Formats: sequence, structure tokens, C-alpha cells
Amino acid sequence: MRIVSPKIKRKELTNVNPIKVVLTLIPFIWTIGMIPFVNRVKPIIFGLPFLAFWLVAGIFVAFICISILYKIDSKDNQDA
Repeated sequence: MRIVSPKIKRKELTNVNPIKVVLTLIPFIWTIGMIPFVNRVKPIIFGLPFLAFWLVAGIFVAFICISILYKIDSKDNQDA
């Protein structure tokens, strides 16, 4: 049985919004890419070691980025 992929127009692939790409990469870089630089216990912030605080803050940063992406994408869909 052959799997047929949906046809995607070349225009859709080349029309990439760089703001969307950056907003998508920020949470990944925040959580994974910055670990070697923030992997320490002190300072203690709100009773959490710095790394734990960094990861919790990353959840809020990811939420903000995804919210902005949602607003941008819903605006793009309304225009179409």
C-alpha cells in the first residue's frame, strides 16, 4: 500500500514568516539550549534553585510565545 502525501503548493513552502519561526524557536532554545549556561543551584529565587526557576519561567515564556503565534495565525486566517 502506497502512502500518498497531500500536495503542497510551492508558494506555501516559500512564504514563511520569520517572526513565526523565531517565536517557535524561543521556547526550545530557552529550555534546551540554555541549560549549560544556567545549570547552577545558586542563586535561590522564590525558594527554587536557579535551574528550577529557569525551567518554570520557560513555561511562562512558552505560553506567551504560543499566544502570540496563535494571534498572528488567526489574523492570517481571517485575511485569507
